[in-house]
Amino acid sequence: MYPQNNHEGLLDREIVLCRVFNAPRELVFKAWTDAAHISHWFGPQGFVTTTHEMDVRVGGRWRFDMKAPNGTVYTNRVVYLEIKEPELLVFDHGVDRDNDPGKFRVTLTFDSQGDGKTVLTLRQLHPTKQQRQAGIGFGAVELGYQTLAKLAAHLGVA
Repeated sequence: MYPQNNHEGLLDREIVLCRVFNAPRELVFKAWTDAAHISHWFGPQGFVTTTHEMDVRVGGRWRFDMKAPNGTVYTNRVVYLEIKEPELLVFDHGVDRDNDPGKFRVTLTFDSQGDGKTVLTLRQLHPTKQQRQAGIGFGAVELGYQTLAKLAAHLGVA
């Protein structure tokens, strides 16, 4: 599903978001990996996230629901593939069921700046160009930036 060392066609399957946080990368990383933090900010404006399980280790998973303002509940499952604290998280993200054909790969990089700020780059790599387009049509970019704004508010740096 995700060929190694083959960059042909990646650009038309990828969504990239980036934001600078006025916080050290250790704190930004912890906000992504600590259940005590993530349920307070994860998800777009108006969504509430409920964590059922969070085991941040290679092969571990985070199972959670996001409840939309209209009451719709979206089940989610993250499976961690690579962790380099505090600089990198790689995981597959999909619905909370086995063999989800719609799951996509997320790579988060946490780059420390000399002024104590952190540049967070979030890359979503979708299995197909069509799935990427569907995500963009659904509002993945805008909703992703809403989520990052909620993270900034949670960190007290909005």
